[in-house]
Amino acid sequence: MPKTNKKSYISYVNVKQGTDSHITFSHGNTLPLVQRPFGFASFAPQTNGSGRWYYHPSSRSFEGVRLTHQPSPWISEHAAIVMMPQTEFPNRDEGFRRTDFEVSEEVLLPHYMKYRLNRSFSTIELTPTEYGAHVKLKFDKDFDRFLSILPVGGIYGYTYDTENHRLLCYADCGIKGYFVFQFDADSIDEEKIIVECGTERHEGLCIEGDSACMHLALKKKEMEFTLATSFISCEQAAINLKNDSHYESFAALKQENEALWNSYLGRVEISADREKMKTFYTCMYRAFLFPHKAYEMDAQENEVHFAPSDGTVKPGKRYTDNGFWDTYRTVYPFFSIVAKEEYQEILEGFIQDYIDGGWLPRWTAGDAKNCMPSTAIDAVITDAAVKGILSGELLEIAFQGMEQHANNDSPLPAFGREGCSDYLKLGYVPCDKYRESVNLTLDAAYFDYCLAVVADILGYADKKEKYLARAKNYAHVFDSETGFMRGKDASGAFRNDFDPISWGLDYTEAAAWQTSLAVQHDLEGLAELMGGKDQLIAYLDALFASPAEYRVGGYHHTIHEMSEMAACDWGQCAISNQPSFHIPFIYAYLGEKEKADFWLEKICREGFSYKNDGFPGDEDNGSMAIWYIFAQLGLYPICPGKAEYTVTTPMVQDIKILGKSLALSGDENLITHDALIHRLQ
Repeated sequence: MPKTNKKSYISYVNVKQGTDSHITFSHGNTLPLVQRPFGFASFAPQTNGSGRWYYHPSSRSFEGVRLTHQPSPWISEHAAIVMMPQTEFPNRDEGFRRTDFEVSEEVLLPHYMKYRLNRSFSTIELTPTEYGAHVKLKFDKDFDRFLSILPVGGIYGYTYDTENHRLLCYADCGIKGYFVFQFDADSIDEEKIIVECGTERHEGLCIEGDSACMHLALKKKEMEFTLATSFISCEQAAINLKNDSHYESFAALKQENEALWNSYLGRVEISADREKMKTFYTCMYRAFLFPHKAYEMDAQENEVHFAPSDGTVKPGKRYTDNGFWDTYRTVYPFFSIVAKEEYQEILEGFIQDYIDGGWLPRWTAGDAKNCMPSTAIDAVITDAAVKGILSGELLEIAFQGMEQHANNDSPLPAFGREGCSDYLKLGYVPCDKYRESVNLTLDAAYFDYCLAVVADILGYADKKEKYLARAKNYAHVFDSETGFMRGKDASGAFRNDFDPISWGLDYTEAAAWQTSLAVQHDLEGLAELMGGKDQLIAYLDALFASPAEYRVGGYHHTIHEMSEMAACDWGQCAISNQPSFHIPFIYAYLGEKEKADFWLEKICREGFSYKNDGFPGDEDNGSMAIWYIFAQLGLYPICPGKAEYTVTTPMVQDIKILGKSLALSGDENLITHDALIHRLQ
């Protein structure tokens, strides 16, 4: 069991932070996840139907506890199933089965969930295991009682094993998931189990079909059961269930989970007022939810995983549920400081996708998703390499994967760099052939820099020089007349009708104001293009002084990031989305720390809190939560892939990282990773 910290950091955490969101306006677009850090299985209450935005904190409705793998509502769900206590006549459909609940008795913590349901006169409690959970049910009335196991969408199959008192089921929604529910011998009334599929409803022990479900009749008013899930098979789920069953009781597991979460939350210790402590440690909770473990231990205790590239089971680790375009900027640099061992294993899992299928992941949620541009995993790999976290044969393999997508078009849209061949030929991605061409060009140049760094570490001098030359390609889309990065067609002409507040078309979830600064790897070169350091500072001044206006541009409608930027008084610095994350810190990088401090304090104070509406935009798998943590600590990895951090003024006191004190000098603008780690020795 992990050592219990002196402080109960969990007491500061609001797992609902960011859940007060809507498809048109995001305060985080998060879920109140109950799980272990990086756990295989996550759990959340379902309140709003089986769609992507299935939970809202203002809802008094309760439709069940969902075993979820959803990393973002924009990505949707996979391998999910719902548990719901019911009485009298059990229902499958959300509108007929829903109940209200006692708000005063609701408990949602990182390690524990409890709901008192009025309609069924029942209480459900849950605490997670690595691959599933332990659940307690209590009914107050002597009505007919049921535990309904329900679909989210797709093909579901259920078989009740009377000999072993187990329910075996699968959910074929997105990536296929398999589940085992283990009951005591006297818990289930096997002759009264009800199955449903379509218009079919009858007593039985098995059912299969579109949105099928099973209502388990319960003999007792109080009962406990365990469950585990797998991406491989029901047999493997049973192995996972056995491997998870190391604890003595529900209470013991709950205590173990509390200690585990406190140990993670306490990896960074601070002093601040209570409001800020709550925001900080709520963000720390979000830091360790993703990515999710996606490998399992077989009967011979070998690491195995389902490989979506060909649908087979292969040896080795795997991790999933992460969008690197979002997370490379903050999540993995943070792990390099506070979660080095986990970072190493996570990287091994990501690189396994290249070993399995020939391409490194770009956005992974069970399988590969065609979401967000570019190959930002290059920055994740490089940041680990320059910090000594990734090396040797595994780094060689990773570099092969980086070169694969840097030099070859992918036959599948979910992999590789869009416009790769044209980029290699022209030095930029042409806007008359590809949308988001400016982003594709700037990202490719940055990630070519990352390849140069890894080539240097591995001793490939010629490749280092080749990729360093390509890393300057950002200059091809800089327009010296307007001072912005602009779309350029294959003939070399800039796109007409330019407006720096027009979103989309040549830019990704941003406009020219934000995207033109996406040259993290060569801010000196960017300053030179703009006319010098003073001109780059003047650009930043103008960006923050400009009205928070937008034109819908290539999107042809208002996307939520536009609305979120307009709602804040931060000029064209759209912290509602990742392209603006590094912008305030550029001031400090250029020696203007006071300006950086001013904007960072204002953004943190006005845009972040521990509350249900606590983010100024999509939180995105820890990326925005960790941005806040870095800002509070006075550190920021302005260019992942360089082993250094910009230094600003900390907004909290008595900082300890992994139990070691950190003090930053007011004269510092930059600190190397090695120097940072040395100070923590």
